[in-house]
Amino acid sequence: MKITEYELFQVPPRWLFLKISTDEGIVGWGEPVIEGRAHSVKAAVEELMEYLIGKDPLQIEDHWNVMYRAGFYRGGPILMSAIAGIDQALWDIKGKFYNAPIHQLMGGRCRDTIKVYSWIGGDRPSDVGTAAKQAVDTGFTAVKMNGTEELQYIDSYEKIDQAVERVAAVRDAVGNGVGIGIDFHGRVHKPMAKILAKELEAYRPMFIEEPVLSENEEAFKEIARHTHIPIATGERMFSRWDFKNLLAEGYVDIIQPDLSHAGGITECKKIASMAEAYDVALAPHCPLGPIALAACLQVDASSHNAFIQEQSLGIHYNKENDILDYIKDRSVFAYKDGYVAIPDGPGLGIEVDEDYVRERAKDSHNWRNPVWRHQDGSLAEW
Repeated sequence: MKITEYELFQVPPRWLFLKISTDEGIVGWGEPVIEGRAHSVKAAVEELMEYLIGKDPLQIEDHWNVMYRAGFYRGGPILMSAIAGIDQALWDIKGKFYNAPIHQLMGGRCRDTIKVYSWIGGDRPSDVGTAAKQAVDTGFTAVKMNGTEELQYIDSYEKIDQAVERVAAVRDAVGNGVGIGIDFHGRVHKPMAKILAKELEAYRPMFIEEPVLSENEEAFKEIARHTHIPIATGERMFSRWDFKNLLAEGYVDIIQPDLSHAGGITECKKIASMAEAYDVALAPHCPLGPIALAACLQVDASSHNAFIQEQSLGIHYNKENDILDYIKDRSVFAYKDGYVAIPDGPGLGIEVDEDYVRERAKDSHNWRNPVWRHQDGSLAEW
């Protein structure tokens, strides 16, 4: 079997899909994208696919190493996201070739379902208590929200109080049995993150996410001294080498590699196993489309330390389209009692609605994240 061609589809709301075809008629789908940099990732995919045309798609490990190592310069969000989407598509082809779900090719599944959470609120969260109650009423047993708007290195206790009040409103609305993930989104700097973590402890969050930017790795250790809340990070880390020191130093409790950013299924499975050796939980990042989610679920299925899965149904970014629009059988992502079943179909376990993908790709998108500034005019972290 040989790879014969590929196509890229830039589709709303902010996604990039990849279709790889073979001479045996088997096709695979991937989702190589960095939110806000779809064109850049697209160019990287085009460069990498020059090597893969004519190759056997089943030799995934070797292809991964060539894509990562043979270019001399390696790593980073653009290259690793391009590799990720190609890797997903190759695994999809392999599963279809052997008529097996990907997790069966990685040793089989160790769970039948995995817990999922619902996003509530927006970039500047409001009415989160009501939104959390609505999510729980539809069956979710965990929610996640942005914890705060932008914060200066040293900011006011008024903003701290507002963040705490929002979390308190969610806890009051859903009771003690529902998990609350609080995403700081890298908007908070170490001095304020220490204060927030301590203030939020009374509401027993499921985790705090990116309390500081992942490049400020040493700050996680100090924040951990100020709180018993599990600390999560990893969506802006792109390979096992990025995670190596974080795990070895014991800075965090949960890692969140993104299957469309961190080298795909091949790399994220290795990252998950590294984390398990340090007794660290796995909760893959996935505010993206159906192909990315399907890839996550295949890794979740075979990773003992996976405990919850992000998904983007109803997330505030999904305005023009949502995650179910691009697949033929929506029941594959049917959430029940806060869980989703591991897809058992061949490959990724989903059937992409190619006709609809082609239709929506005509409109394309040019999504960009907002640029925020502080009151004094200086740039704020979004």
